[in-house]
This record gives sequence, structure tokens and C-alpha cells, in this order.
Amino acid sequence: MMKKQLIMEKALELFAEQGFEATSVQQITERCGISKGAFYLSFKSKDELILGLIDHFMIEILTEIDRIVRNVDERELLYKYFYTMLESFYKHSDFAKVLMKEPAHYLNEEVILKMRSYDSRFDESLLIMVERLYGEEILHTKYDLIYCIKGFVRIYSELFLFSNLELDVDLLARSLVEKTNLLAKHSSIPFISEDLIEMFKMPAEQKGMTKVQILELMEQKISQVKEPIAKESLMLLREHLNNPSLSPAIVKGLLENIRKEPHCKWVAYLMENYEEQ
Repeated sequence: MMKKQLIMEKALELFAEQGFEATSVQQITERCGISKGAFYLSFKSKDELILGLIDHFMIEILTEIDRIVRNVDERELLYKYFYTMLESFYKHSDFAKVLMKEPAHYLNEEVILKMRSYDSRFDESLLIMVERLYGEEILHTKYDLIYCIKGFVRIYSELFLFSNLELDVDLLARSLVEKTNLLAKHSSIPFISEDLIEMFKMPAEQKGMTKVQILELMEQKISQVKEPIAKESLMLLREHLNNPSLSPAIVKGLLENIRKEPHCKWVAYLMENYEEQ
């Protein structure tokens, strides 16, 4: 066995037993039967090892999911998606357990950002899948549906990962297909909008935008929004941004008006941040 692979396998065993934080490089080298020097020839630090493990497993799963989403016939697509995701959690149960139970504050920023990056790529594949499957039928609810699908996979995976239950992947996948189809066909009140998704994607330091950028976004929303009060509120906020003249109380009321429109929540958030600055 290659030394790097040995380190990753034995480290994962320890991480599954006692967590990232409680596992030392010394413990990993003892489990592998190698020196610390040999460890540092493969990985500069424990954090780099964790990043390597994430890449190893996530790339394998993501590559297979992307292939399924783009190539499998629509009649089998949703079943294949659920089956592959659940099978992957089951196959890599040690890795899945560590990621699910490890508190976020024990992980450094680089690890958290990498996990978010992979999560974003899974979201992109999910969006392709639900648009292939349901098209215009879920135009206003597709982002909610994506989060429901992700929630199904996570919650049911936790059930068998932490309860030591025998998993019937076929039955569970078929059950989740039925649930997802019901949501896609009958859900009508969206919570998560495209704007909200974009806001989630942005690093915290980039969530503040310039006046020109906010004005451009406002112009776009003014042309799209049909509801009269929201439209007028956007126009008044645009004028205020160009020539500040409204009291804080009025601005707050206008922001509340546009926040009621799902596609304007992000504009309200950005405008509030800009006003605070």
C-alpha cells in the first residue's frame, strides 16, 4: 500500500473514533507504524491531511453524480441520484460520520470553505437534474426542492449511519423518489429564491456591494416585479440611493415592502448593509 494512502486510511479510522480535534499526528503515525518524518513527507500538517481526505471522497462522489445527472434517462434519473448518494454514504460511512458529527468550530476556515465549495457544486448538479425532470413545473419552487432533496439524503443517511440499521438502499431510494415527485407537483409556496441562493454563495466580505452595483440590480428588479407596492418601493429606494432624502423610518418601511417579494430579498439585504455603512 502507498504510504500516503495508508496514512489517509488509518487517520480516517482515528477521526471516526475520536474526531478531528482529538486526534494528533503522533496517534496517526503510531496507528500507521511510521515516523513523524514520514508523515510530513506526505502531508505538511493534519489540516492538509483532512483537506486531502475531503478531496479524495468528494471528487469520487461528485464525479459520479455529475455523470448521472447529465446522462441518465429521465425515467431513472431521480432514482439513480438517490441510490448513488445513499450508497456513497453507506460505502464511506466512516468519512460521512466524521463530517456529520464534527462541530464546525473545530474545523479551520480552509476546510469549511472547501466543504462549501463542494456543496455548491452538488447544488449545481441538483439544479440541472430538477430542471431536466420538471422544467417549467417548478420554475418558482426549484430552489426549495433542491434543499428538500439534500435534506432527505442527509436525514435518512444519519438514520442508518448512527443507528447501525441495515440499509435497504433500493427501498429507500424508491421512497424518496415518490416524496420528491409529490413535492415537485404540489408545492406552491417558495421560501428560497434565486437571490437568496446567490447571497448564500457569496463570501461574507463580498456581501457588501457598491452603490452602482446595487442600482444596477434595482433597475433589473424594477423591470421584473409586477406587484405595485413593491415596484414603487424599489423606485423610491433607487431615488434615495441616488439622492438621500428619506428618513430612516421611511427607508425601513420601504425595505419591508420589497422584502415581501421573494425575488427582492437580496436587494433589501444589500440596501440595509449599504445604509449601515
